[in-house]
Amino acid sequence: MKESIPYEDNPKSIKYYVKRYLQSHADLFKGKDVIDFPAGNGITSKILREIGANPIPMDLFPEYFEIPGMECVRANIHEGLPMVHKSVDGLICQEGIEHFSDQFGALKEFNRVLKLNGLLLIMTPNYSNLHARVSYLLNESERFNSILPPNELDSIWMSSQKITDEIYFGHIFLIGIQKLRALARLSGFSVKQYHFTRVKSTSLFLFPFFYPFILLTSWLAYRKHMRKKSDFDYETRKKVYGEIFRFSINPRILIGGNLMVEFVKEMDWEEVSGQLKSKQKGFGIT
Repeated sequence: MKESIPYEDNPKSIKYYVKRYLQSHADLFKGKDVIDFPAGNGITSKILREIGANPIPMDLFPEYFEIPGMECVRANIHEGLPMVHKSVDGLICQEGIEHFSDQFGALKEFNRVLKLNGLLLIMTPNYSNLHARVSYLLNESERFNSILPPNELDSIWMSSQKITDEIYFGHIFLIGIQKLRALARLSGFSVKQYHFTRVKSTSLFLFPFFYPFILLTSWLAYRKHMRKKSDFDYETRKKVYGEIFRFSINPRILIGGNLMVEFVKEMDWEEVSGQLKSKQKGFGIT
């Protein structure tokens, strides 16, 4: 009988890449307080402990946590994480944000508990790869050949009124790299690095057919906005639109199976609004 491979040692699982990332960045995490949310069965918390970090596991359903010697705290993102302001050095959100109905609110809460320059690592199914894009075009589904569009029969993964009134949704709120980047920026984070995980075979097959069009249309949109948008200075436009353009044409994102993005907290989320400019006229202005 073939022995099953633990998720963290299986290259088909995102946990494999999280483990590899944490082990290669052990010096960065050693002695640091790191929230693991949602913690699930606790594999990531276990790895954090092994590399010398101080893991703080949290989950809406801590009953599934399996790691001896650690306690998983019940946490509901809608009510806020049970931590004081600016108290942790890092936060890992592994396959969680696609389940959150208020993703902007979640990112603001992550910002609240992180110290300045704290690290936020987010892993989520890649809704920006070519397979996902074609699937949405054909059937408004993440995988048109095996998964129906979000619905009330298949998209409720956990509901236990005895434990919480909250519903643990399935992949109703899948998010691509561009929206994730924008919400993170509006929450006080900047992208530090995108980490490639594994190739999605269908996306790789589609790549040579679609990439020339993606490259052309992305370049035209970039040049148009660089020329016509005068609300911000040239360097600001170049920085923002340039990052968007690079993500749009990044082959690793277009063929990758998962998004794994490392963010850094640049400022408190409350400070972000003071740097924004409205596209609409202010109230009372004619």
